Amino acid sequence: MNPPEAAVAPQWRVMLTDWQIGEDDIEAVMETLRSGWLTMGPRTQELEARFAEISGATHAIAVSSASAALHLLCRAAGVGPGDEVIVPAISFVADAHAPRHCGGTTVLADIDSPTRPLLGVAEVEPLISERTKAVIAVHMFGYSGAADAAYELAEFCAERGVTLLEDCAQASGARYPDGRWVGSLGLAGCFSFFSKTALGVGEGGIITTDDADFAAAVRSLRSHAMSSVTWDRHRGHAETYDVGELGYNYRLDEPRATLALSRLGRLDASLADLKRIARAYRELLADLDGVELTFSAAEIEHGGHFAFPVLVADGATRDRVREQMRLAGVQSTAYPALNLLTEYLDPDAAPRAADFAARHIALPIYADLSTSDQQIVVAALADALGGQSGG
Repeated sequence: MNPPEAAVAPQWRVMLTDWQIGEDDIEAVMETLRSGWLTMGPRTQELEARFAEISGATHAIAVSSASAALHLLCRAAGVGPGDEVIVPAISFVADAHAPRHCGGTTVLADIDSPTRPLLGVAEVEPLISERTKAVIAVHMFGYSGAADAAYELAEFCAERGVTLLEDCAQASGARYPDGRWVGSLGLAGCFSFFSKTALGVGEGGIITTDDADFAAAVRSLRSHAMSSVTWDRHRGHAETYDVGELGYNYRLDEPRATLALSRLGRLDASLADLKRIARAYRELLADLDGVELTFSAAEIEHGGHFAFPVLVADGATRDRVREQMRLAGVQSTAYPALNLLTEYLDPDAAPRAADFAARHIALPIYADLSTSDQQIVVAALADALGGQSGG
């Protein structure tokens, strides 16, 4: 019997994301490799200092992934057995997993609008109980939302003694309309260095906070809760170590820290390109029948632009359109609602989230996306919908 044929990868004309590693990036990483020190040393410390400076945070702590960061946010915030953490139903599953890794319970909330998959007070308030320990606000697709809504949620949590944590994994460089970086309203925020993000290096993440005790707890927990780390002992700052609690190996290695540091220097330029592309999408899609835009023109100006989501009529249309775009060589993606995943199945928990998940298509967007490739994306979408693109 002949073995089954391997699936043939699509020949993408336009991929969902693409980014280039420049010669400066390569040389910086090679210099790190030549240094002989490969894990959580001077480059990691430099990245943390620079990220704190740019974001306006007092402390920044680099970790192995944003998923690890979310776990540490919950752990350092004191989430444990019997505690509940409210999470929006449109987010990545790591948000739902993180409280449970600490022994807590995840409570899924609906999104605040059929077209804006963010969390608001109206969605959180009915879910608050005496067991509520924290709320994780997610800056989905890289958008911060309206300043008044964000500050209202922060004030609401503070008044009730509930810890606000911010998942900014998709939102590096995104700001609230008043100019503050996302991640600055709650006790702590976390960002991702996953390949699709504006600071993509493969894997990695970083936590920001203004709370010194919280920062100290995170620093300890990321490295087995040891009282000193290898770099300290290498420099003669410690001879041995103690372990006072259960910790983890969530360290970031030096080559990735170096690459993140190199890309951080180009973040503003990358965000300017992403904004230009997002504006062009809005213009090109404005008159396309069957497409509903999501975030507003104003929100484009201070977003992080992890993806450009649009809405179509229903789930069947979404699936058909995505398949036709795939056949045309244009890659897209879509996120499931968490309350419809088997592990978190509760179909009635978040109707707006379920509707958004069924209808949205995330179009390609990255800093090097050319005008011609963007036009290919829009033409493929228009053809799939049977309409004509504007612009």
